[in-house]
Amino acid sequence: MLDISNNNISATIPSNVEASQLIVLSMHSNQIGGYIPESICKMEQLMYLDLSNNILEGEIPQCSGINEMQVLILSNNSLSGTIPAFLQNNTGLKFLDLSWNKFSGRLPTWIGELEILRFLLLSHNALSGIIPVEITNLGDLQFLDLSGNNFSGAIPWHLSNLTFMVKLQEEIMDMFDGILDFKSSTDLKGLTTGAGYLRQILSVITKGQQLIYGRTIAYFRNIDLSCNSLSGEIPTDITLLAELMNLNLSSNQLSGKIPNMIGDMHSLESLDLSKNKLSGEIPSGLSNLTSLSYLNLSFNSLSGSIPSGPQLDTLNLDNPSLMYIGNNGLCGPPVHKNCSGNDPSIHGDLESSKEEFDPLTIYFGLVLGFVVGLWMVFCALLFKKRWRIAYFRLFDEAYNRVYVFVVVKWVKLRKENR
Repeated sequence: MLDISNNNISATIPSNVEASQLIVLSMHSNQIGGYIPESICKMEQLMYLDLSNNILEGEIPQCSGINEMQVLILSNNSLSGTIPAFLQNNTGLKFLDLSWNKFSGRLPTWIGELEILRFLLLSHNALSGIIPVEITNLGDLQFLDLSGNNFSGAIPWHLSNLTFMVKLQEEIMDMFDGILDFKSSTDLKGLTTGAGYLRQILSVITKGQQLIYGRTIAYFRNIDLSCNSLSGEIPTDITLLAELMNLNLSSNQLSGKIPNMIGDMHSLESLDLSKNKLSGEIPSGLSNLTSLSYLNLSFNSLSGSIPSGPQLDTLNLDNPSLMYIGNNGLCGPPVHKNCSGNDPSIHGDLESSKEEFDPLTIYFGLVLGFVVGLWMVFCALLFKKRWRIAYFRLFDEAYNRVYVFVVVKWVKLRKENR
């Protein structure tokens, strides 16, 4: 084991280092620059490598001889190139963090062959293309962060294959076998270090803020696909992830409706679907999320009445309408738009809809209505003798009244003119 972390070392990694029996190499949080040398590849027994929080650059060597890697943390550098192909042979890999670098290209389909991978962090790179459907083969995956890239296309369906996020938490507590603390890890050949190497370095964008997790990350389940160019609908299959705690799909181009069964995700603490093109009503089942402490549905095209509930009504008490801002079709508390028919905006919509009618259509309807009404009266008089007699009697009386009125007025006018 070699641990020279947190020492403010300003140097490069020696190109002639030879430590073929080294299992753990930790050099995080220094000022180490330059390239990762080929000599790293000679460490064929290496299981744990942490070079994060440095100023390394260039591509990662293709170390085909390293097949025992379980933890690889290279985040917060300036590394470039594609996802290292040699990782395909590391089927025992459990923790992969390449976030905050300059990696580009596609996410390879062989990622689905790393069947016991628990943590996949590739955020804030320049990765593009679709998210391969093979990623749903990672049944042990509990933490997926692909945010801040250029991924496009649809979110993979069959997310329920991520069974680690489906099972009850009590059933999987003992599955987290030594990744966070190597003191008793049989996977690392009985290595005793007295330290948990996954320190408090794992930052998560959840509940509208960046939070830092240490050992408690063992119990956290996360999917963050925000800040990409994903399109299509939100897979309904995602609602089967009953143990998922954080779901962030914000700042994409997702359309369609919010899945109706989203209320079944009873462990969800943070839900961010903002800045998309979602439409339709907000599912009433959202009020069933009793663990929810953060919600953001702003800047979509949602409409209808906003659901309420004991949990929803306690969110963002300072300004709860911010959760829904940018959805002009929503009404009811906490937004200032009444859902009743007395709402001025509704009348405005009705007036505007009237203006859209063709005038010729209106005139034709008036004429047609007049003709139909006239024929109804004519037919009634033609076939109903009693109605006909009453009609003409009424007409005669009206004629006599008018005649008498005109004659009297005429005589009076003549007298006044003399």
